Amino acid sequence: MTIYPAIDLKDGHCVRLVQGKLTNQTVYSSAPADVARRFQQQGARWLHIVDLDGAFTGTPANLKAIEAIADAVTIPFQVGGGLRRISDVEQMLQAGASRVIIGTRAVEGPDFIKQLLDEFGNERIVLGLDARDGKVAVQGWVETVEMTAIELGKQMQQLGIKTAVYTDVSRDGLLSGPNLEAIRQVAINTGLSIIASGGISSVEHINALRDMEADGVVGAIIGKALYEGKLTMAQALAAAKTKK
Repeated sequence: MTIYPAIDLKDGHCVRLVQGKLTNQTVYSSAPADVARRFQQQGARWLHIVDLDGAFTGTPANLKAIEAIADAVTIPFQVGGGLRRISDVEQMLQAGASRVIIGTRAVEGPDFIKQLLDEFGNERIVLGLDARDGKVAVQGWVETVEMTAIELGKQMQQLGIKTAVYTDVSRDGLLSGPNLEAIRQVAINTGLSIIASGGISSVEHINALRDMEADGVVGAIIGKALYEGKLTMAQALAAAKTKK
């Protein structure tokens, strides 16, 4: 299972929010590229980057910081947040992202996703499946829609999407542990490869997710736990290793 350390960008800084609320923000670094470099030095094989300004406004706003990260590391990274036009996706891939995460626009209609898959393929286009109480959250998690995460996941899998980042919004930034049963159900019922996010903060959490590899859980995104020292990269990477 792959560990994805998270870098959330706001106004060019590396920050963390609690449950996606801008009023609940901690700034960890004004040099995100240094943070990215440090994660690579600690053994990370992938990075997960979110443009928070983009997620809330619908327009990517941290391109300079993302380009600086691309220059600072040699490992691949995925980016999400505010990618609602083809040109945004092109720009992000040109900036150095290996794949991009599409959330809100996937809910608004399958045509956009079809277009992206035709143009870039399903190795580069990942579904952002953000859920609150099982329902899909959109527009930077500000709104929820009637569709469930499983319904959206199934629909996107039928279009050709193969990977989704599943975030339980209610757990994000709380260090309270992931909603393991919800993650398992999404993986089993959608047929997607799931990268889990939200509340992952201990070796036990990572072990539990790793034990769901057969169900389709392929990765874990860890943010606050790394920044707050609840977990080291070394511990996370060791826990994620597949049991022989």
